[in-house]
Amino acid sequence: MSDTLMRKLAKPMLFAAAFIWGSSFFIMKDALDNMPVQYLLAIRFTAGAVLLGLLCLKKWKTVFTPDYLWRGAVIGAFLYTAYTVQTYGLAWTTPSKNAFLTAVYCVIVPFLYWLIVHIRPDKFNILAAVLCVAGVGLVSLNGGLSVNGGDALTLLCAVFYASHIVAVAKVSPGRDIYLLTVFQFAFAALYAWIGGLCFETFPAAALSQSSVLLPLAYLSVMATTVALLFQNVGQVWSDPASASVILSLESVFGVLCSVLFAGDEVSGRMLARFALIFVAVVCSETKFSFLRPAGKKDPH
Repeated sequence: MSDTLMRKLAKPMLFAAAFIWGSSFFIMKDALDNMPVQYLLAIRFTAGAVLLGLLCLKKWKTVFTPDYLWRGAVIGAFLYTAYTVQTYGLAWTTPSKNAFLTAVYCVIVPFLYWLIVHIRPDKFNILAAVLCVAGVGLVSLNGGLSVNGGDALTLLCAVFYASHIVAVAKVSPGRDIYLLTVFQFAFAALYAWIGGLCFETFPAAALSQSSVLLPLAYLSVMATTVALLFQNVGQVWSDPASASVILSLESVFGVLCSVLFAGDEVSGRMLARFALIFVAVVCSETKFSFLRPAGKKDPH
């Protein structure tokens, strides 16, 4: 595909990834009732590596170089750690809270990117981050201004998600993002299989149940293979700060799906969260250019 077409497709890919992930929160919550965390992740990432590896068969001889191994190992480690911490957090909190708290990574990305790549965030990145923090506060803080163990783990996972986004931006230039994603999945699967073999019992009985296999298939194909590929490809043609804010919409989609399919209640605070996240996305994507007179540039 041409560079112009890929730039046009980048943002829709990121929005699609956010929607797929948002729809997966309550599905993953159900899967966790029957599957241990490490084996759930191991199967997801193995399926992703195999499916995408088959689609990239022609690239193995023409594109592959040994440095894909260490690059895949690095971003695979961040991805595996983020998913592991998030999945454990989901076991101890609600899907809607897990979805919203995960979105705090959009606050961290521009500042972490500044630290690593030395590109300073602009005032609109900072404003979008503040709006996201406000939305996260509405969902995470209870009457006693505290968070539970599941909330704390989910917030920690946001740090690893932010690190993953910055790592992809750092190691992907000049490499085929499709093949690099194959190695990312493969190494994440390797780490999860090791974790499962060391700390968990293989769920042979659960894998014979259709109530487990169907959610696992959705998580493997859509929430892993398709969504993470869309994220990686979309990131190549977007700046990390903008990509992270778009991806934070998964929290909005997560709550919507939890309300529609898992019975979570709608509240005024939930609507306020929607509004804050929406304004943060508009701020990041448009920098409120539509509010300025035609032809007048923002002075920064």
